[in-house]
Amino acid sequence: MILQNKIKLANLPTRIEKSEKLSKELGKNIYIKRDDETGTEVSGNKVRKLEFAVKEALDNNCDYLITCGGIQSNHARATAAVAAKLGMGSYLVLRGREDNDLEGNFFLDKLLGARIRLITAEEYSNHRSEIMEEIKNELLKEGHKAYILPEGASNGIGSLGYYNAMLEILEQQKQMGVKFDAIVCSVGSGGTYSGLYYGNKVKKNEAVVYGINIAGDKEYFLNIVESLLHELVRYTGEEIHIDRNHIDIIDGYAGLGYAISRSEEIEFIKHLAQLEGIILDPVYTGKAMYGLVQEIKKGTFDKHDNILFIHTGGIFGWNAVQRSMIEG
Repeated sequence: MILQNKIKLANLPTRIEKSEKLSKELGKNIYIKRDDETGTEVSGNKVRKLEFAVKEALDNNCDYLITCGGIQSNHARATAAVAAKLGMGSYLVLRGREDNDLEGNFFLDKLLGARIRLITAEEYSNHRSEIMEEIKNELLKEGHKAYILPEGASNGIGSLGYYNAMLEILEQQKQMGVKFDAIVCSVGSGGTYSGLYYGNKVKKNEAVVYGINIAGDKEYFLNIVESLLHELVRYTGEEIHIDRNHIDIIDGYAGLGYAISRSEEIEFIKHLAQLEGIILDPVYTGKAMYGLVQEIKKGTFDKHDNILFIHTGGIFGWNAVQRSMIEG
């Protein structure tokens, strides 16, 4: 079976816990799947995707991993950690400037030995694929065979990681005696949501899978998710009916843009940390959980009783500006 064609990198299964005090505040049963606990260097959701994608790289005799992301990319850091663990090289194409502070994930990338090329926002938006191909050719001249991972490892094979996670959730809810009728995750590159949605459909589970985009807009991610679902079908051979009108992306919580925080988002993260002892990140889970809480208050989730939020990690991504907002 294709879901067995992976390497073991993550600490799985990750636990599910009920957020008792938040549940009481909202009048809903709020559960959190702790995918922030998949590891330390590889912590978060990205490693689930890498288990499948890096297996494909190894099967193709590759000795280098190339990927891209923002200067504080969790995926880039996880890729660098996996490469070091497996004795491979890593080359990261990051959107940032030479004067970026050496902190968080950017610091860990260097500590883990990744080669890094910093590019402008314009280059990243329009030319990152070409740049990674150029690096692949450069590495070939050095005697290496490189495997290119897209942003967030969000392609068909990477999304298998969250198809697998959905199977994990279905087993855990049986053990817990709980039926999750809504499953919620942040959407930054689309792979996590696509895998969960696909697994939910394949297994004919009745939950609604919601994504809350933390950048871009709903239309942008509908296109990405639709494409990834078709790609997943090609990998697995398991057909599902794909109707973009039933892809539940909740728009409106990207705020000021990717990795840029508003005071209300930071205040919410602080509130939850002190309420439950759970720390979200300002780029992904903070915005998504903030959005979930606002939507519950608006009545969007009135038809749901047991809501599962996927904590996809990202604690290393806090930067100096966001930390200063906590202090302020």
